[in-house]
Amino acid sequence: MGRRFTLRDEIVIHAPIERCFLLSTSIEIVEQELKMRPVRGRTTGFIIESDTVRWEGWRLSLPQFHESLIELFQPPVFFRDRMIAGRFAAFEHDHAFTDRGDGTVLLRDEVRLTMPWGWPGDLIGQWIMQPDIRGLLHNRFARIKRIAESEEWQKYLPMEINKTPLQLY
Repeated sequence: MGRRFTLRDEIVIHAPIERCFLLSTSIEIVEQELKMRPVRGRTTGFIIESDTVRWEGWRLSLPQFHESLIELFQPPVFFRDRMIAGRFAAFEHDHAFTDRGDGTVLLRDEVRLTMPWGWPGDLIGQWIMQPDIRGLLHNRFARIKRIAESEEWQKYLPMEINKTPLQLY
């Protein structure tokens, strides 16, 4: 197996932790960001533990597929998706949420990935995949922040969740 790459990003959002968590588990929001479509497994709504989602579409001018298993799910503080089929040798994405006690939530993501193909894969990972995934993480956080801190969240979460956790998970 090749070199393991680890990418991290974090952001502070002024919104309840339940809102941030649910927005992060929204298939619709992930679809907007990836510009790929869910074709099998959970294809609408919110992911929960043991769900699988197969994404298909075009990334980096190539046809892609990525199938994930939601293997750890601890609402509203953590979930992990792990690739079970796709272009990487290995891919895990941790999503952590910390209520800071002042009306804000710290979102932290960590992606761990390994490329196939030995040293050529390592070069692709370093020069192509790392920058692309960093951009996806950054854009994902910006989108979730924009939605969570405005009234736009109601488009994705039609129930009031400011104080009461939803029974979606």
